[in-house]
Amino acid sequence: MQLSDAFLALGEEGFFQLLRHVSIGKLRTYQLYDTLRVRAHVPKLNTEVLRKAAPRFWARVNERDEEFVKDLAQAILVCHLDLITAVLDLLGVPNQAGFFSKDLDAKKYFSEGWQERVYEKFRGAHPEQAVLFYINHLGWELAGATEVFSPPKG
Repeated sequence: MQLSDAFLALGEEGFFQLLRHVSIGKLRTYQLYDTLRVRAHVPKLNTEVLRKAAPRFWARVNERDEEFVKDLAQAILVCHLDLITAVLDLLGVPNQAGFFSKDLDAKKYFSEGWQERVYEKFRGAHPEQAVLFYINHLGWELAGATEVFSPPKG
């Protein structure tokens, strides 16, 4: 699984909704503003630019521009640190305010059915697209997932 698969699984509208939650202030706080601005090929970055550039961003996700996708994922995730911290705490993954050690061997924290448990617990408390994206991001980054998680229908 590639990280772009996590975005593609949301569909175009779900992707656009994720972009609507990006906070320029948080990008500046976590020093991601300039990185994303340069990677996105825009002279400045604000909510209007993000909204207007969303179709171009979606095209780059479809083209599997993984470097762009990784920077965009970071920008989206720092805007959902409350969700990230809560999910990591639920799973027992050691973290400090949503951040974990890069050398962490985390596979032991991802027992059978972890995606369903996380989805059921957080889907009503946070935007569904953010919950699904983070589940798939975790699967990609830490759990060694080979397929995108999608919730059971019904």
